[in-house]
Amino acid sequence: MARAKPTLAAHIYNKSILTVSMLVSAEHLTKRFGDFLAVDDISLAVGRGEVLGFLGPNGAGKSTTMRMITGYLEATAGEIRIDGIRLEEKPIEARRRIGYLPEGAPLYPDMTPRQFLRFIGQARGMEPARLRERLDYVSEALHLAPVTHQPIDTLSKGFKRRVGLAQALLHDPDILILDEPTDGLDPLQKHEVRELIQVMAKDKAIIISTHILEEVDAVCTRAVIIARGRVVADGTPASLAARSKHGSLDELFREVAGAGGEV
Repeated sequence: MARAKPTLAAHIYNKSILTVSMLVSAEHLTKRFGDFLAVDDISLAVGRGEVLGFLGPNGAGKSTTMRMITGYLEATAGEIRIDGIRLEEKPIEARRRIGYLPEGAPLYPDMTPRQFLRFIGQARGMEPARLRERLDYVSEALHLAPVTHQPIDTLSKGFKRRVGLAQALLHDPDILILDEPTDGLDPLQKHEVRELIQVMAKDKAIIISTHILEEVDAVCTRAVIIARGRVVADGTPASLAARSKHGSLDELFREVAGAGGEV
């Protein structure tokens, strides 16, 4: 028997609500690479003030889904709306509303962080005064001052990750899609980035891909677990943890991601 298409997660996915308050809406996203089904009919939506933790084992389809939502990868099927704009119809207008930190964010190694961020801002068409203001803000927020005039190629992994995050924040977008934003950071740096996400979450929609379950508890208002390209759990971190035998999100993750079963 054919599996029925899932509806969007129950607590928000009324069509009238989607069109009014959802900054990110993805319906029935599917991605095939030849015969390989990487993403299998995923639907999700994220509103202003939400931080969605996107969880799954390696190869589950997290990065592929994020690349489709940001317009860097074309979906095989499904529809994506960014602040009500259909990505397929107006990709440039939709992308202006997004700040994206991909896995292994590309950086120009011969540039300094300041040069790189200025280049990104100019490419985005930011006005000079606004660009200077935002350059100062992201440099301070991400503590880039010690390396701001140092070639990127000479930076530590943690500083390179912070430069990548800075370019995602530079134009102050309403939507942030961050693929493992604390990867490579030390414990203090992770804490600082989590605090920054909590501050920004008040007026943005944020999607975070992470393998660190404590990060979900620390900053996320909602969590979605995917396995084998499908959503297998969706809820607040506390409600998902409560579904496991011992009240642990880690335990639930291992149960549903390992078995690929839905809860």
